[in-house]
Amino acid sequence: MAEAAYDPFEEFNRAQAGMGRVRNPYTRLAELRRRGAVHKISVRELFGNVPLAPGMPDEIYSIVSHEAVARVLLDGETFSSSGYARSMGLVMGHTILEMDEPEHGRYRGLLQKAFTKRALDRWEHELVRPVVNGLIDRFAGRGRADLVRELTFPFPVSVIAGMIGLDEADHRDFHRLAVELISIAIDPMRGFRASQALRELFARVLAERRRAPREDLISVLAQAELDGTRLDDEAIYAFLRLLAPAGAETTYRSSSNLMFGLLTHPDQLEALRADRGLMSAAIEEGLRWECPLMAIMRTATRDVEIDGTPIPAGSTVNVNLGAANRDETRYENPDAFDIRRPQKTHMAFAFGAHRCLGMHLARMETSVVLNALLDRLPGLRLDPAAEDVHITGLTFRSPLELPVLFEPA
Repeated sequence: MAEAAYDPFEEFNRAQAGMGRVRNPYTRLAELRRRGAVHKISVRELFGNVPLAPGMPDEIYSIVSHEAVARVLLDGETFSSSGYARSMGLVMGHTILEMDEPEHGRYRGLLQKAFTKRALDRWEHELVRPVVNGLIDRFAGRGRADLVRELTFPFPVSVIAGMIGLDEADHRDFHRLAVELISIAIDPMRGFRASQALRELFARVLAERRRAPREDLISVLAQAELDGTRLDDEAIYAFLRLLAPAGAETTYRSSSNLMFGLLTHPDQLEALRADRGLMSAAIEEGLRWECPLMAIMRTATRDVEIDGTPIPAGSTVNVNLGAANRDETRYENPDAFDIRRPQKTHMAFAFGAHRCLGMHLARMETSVVLNALLDRLPGLRLDPAAEDVHITGLTFRSPLELPVLFEPA
């Protein structure tokens, strides 16, 4: 494939389980849940004929009820995160994704210093709002747009790149490399090359920030100390590699999913336009209804039994967040999108010690995007001429497009 024609996002999407093919995994998950909270299942049955991450076994244990998912995620001693070292760790380095306690808690506490309320407020006004409004400026006068390609896909990576402290000239390469990094199952060598290229990109900036710190993430990490010792360069590179896809990929998908929910329920979109006090509830309902990443993995450290199903030590456990969020024993009419639903804790950001470090950032970004769209695009609606717009995917879920019409500015 010629490099000029290579689109890493399209290649990554095509290789994701069910992307463009699986519209509704929830019927199957509900059937499984009615038979029990835990199921030993073929990986090929679960993911289909797609490339699998290194080290993935032939069979795994899938957890599909809210109660069982919470139990697994709260028990880090029995259900370890260390298995990620054999997959994403190969290209990201040693990150909190694969750490167990007490190491995880020490590093997480240090990294949280980069996500203070003061930092979030500054990023919202100095970075997120300008990025979002700059993108809307490009199509506001046109009266039509594809909100995925023109807004929800590009904005989070520009935000993450700006937070890190990268020059705008590096944003395009950064996004390409971030996508290639998590495409290790599709093309391992490309994933390893992306990992090295990101290291070189970060190294150039880190050296400058150690000499002259600024108000960006690399500067915070360069000055941070763990047990009286500053983070070494490799630890910083690993966290930044993790932040790149985690911050951009999931936020793009979650904001797209929420917009799809609102556009296909225009009464709720108009209710939100009229009453921004519904914003928080709308964001949480979007995350519950269609979380961007359906499942995370754990490894059983000992023989254990859940809901009558024995899980042997060493087994790979698929913790299905999407199934937990549609559990009918916890949520009334769980398949319905309803921003006025009574709020209960959902699993879109996972649960327990490994709950998403950037969840407050993601919520803030989504709020900025929604408010900007409602403020600037009167009459915003799904294009009635668009054919079969829907959310798709089995591991990552999002719409491939969101064609909309509105009154031109």
